[in-house]
Amino acid sequence: MSVGFDLLGTDGLARRGRITTAHGTVETPAFMPVGTAGTVKAMLPQSVAETGAEIVLGNTFHLMLRPGAERVAALGGLHRFMNWPKPILTDSGGFQVMSLKELRKLDQDGVSFRSPVDGSQHRLTPERSIAIQDLLDADITMSFDECTTWPVEEAAAAESMRLSMRWAERGRRAFRDRAGYGLFGIVQGSIYPALRAESCRRLADIGFDGYAVGGLAVGEGQEMMFRTLDTTAPQLPADRPRYLMGVGRPADIVGAVKRGIDMFDCVMPTRAGRTAQAFTRRGELNLRNARHRDDPRPLDDRCGCPACADHSRAYLHHLIRSEEILGAMLLTWHNLQYYQDIMRGLRSAIEGRSLDSWIAAFEAEQALGDIPPCPTKP
Repeated sequence: MSVGFDLLGTDGLARRGRITTAHGTVETPAFMPVGTAGTVKAMLPQSVAETGAEIVLGNTFHLMLRPGAERVAALGGLHRFMNWPKPILTDSGGFQVMSLKELRKLDQDGVSFRSPVDGSQHRLTPERSIAIQDLLDADITMSFDECTTWPVEEAAAAESMRLSMRWAERGRRAFRDRAGYGLFGIVQGSIYPALRAESCRRLADIGFDGYAVGGLAVGEGQEMMFRTLDTTAPQLPADRPRYLMGVGRPADIVGAVKRGIDMFDCVMPTRAGRTAQAFTRRGELNLRNARHRDDPRPLDDRCGCPACADHSRAYLHHLIRSEEILGAMLLTWHNLQYYQDIMRGLRSAIEGRSLDSWIAAFEAEQALGDIPPCPTKP
């Protein structure tokens, strides 16, 4: 194994760990901001780091289409290209290719598809996906898989999962082992416990540096997602990182950490920031709403991000209604800061073996909702 993982403590099923890569360490549980095309939208790299993020996610599909993996490699790799010296995990491109529907053709060897950018023809196989991620210089490479659709019958989910397992084996053979770089396998099987168990066994037999749970947060709902994690996470190797792909809202992350997951990514905090949505300790706010236009308070009085430290809700509302770019920048920073604050809180709670009380306080505060401002005197 070339990516290190130290399990530093537990509280119930929750884990406190540390991942060691070629470009630095990652304290877990960890949330990875999504930098799909080599940038976390509306953020400077140093701003992302200031939130406390230690690793970001890039995407094989988007980077292979533009600017091209070979070009990124010639320019020194993705770390230098995007000026992010810390660890990078790259998604394999499987989810994006599968979502193309009418633009792609799947076979046992891989996927052929037409670029949504310029209509050019491309092909991704397990081997080509690994090669692209190698060119990008990703610290953590993801196996190429078919993300099973939802809803799906068990027979179709089984066929899809077994194809992904064959691809995982091919990708493992193609991966170039070197110090500080690792390959994660992806568990599939939709909501079916027997299929998830089979996928876990097959991936463990192949042997990976970490194990991801894919095919969730695709419409099945939180209850079903947690039920699937309840049966899946305990079957993953305890000495390797566990990554829940594409999740999610703060409550989703907290519930998954309680069930033994170590790593997360999601576009939600950055996408929400660009659409006037803010995550706070008292729930979500829509800064387009007129109730914020005279409110002098910060978004969250316990947050130290620039949006909260330097600006009022009234000003943020003004920026959003005026379609000023600064509004998206400040809300994105705030959301990423809030997510990283959650991860810091979870890590501290696991270390202190006080996770249950931390979660109870988190849920109680979320349930209170936002307090309206005091009316101003005429």
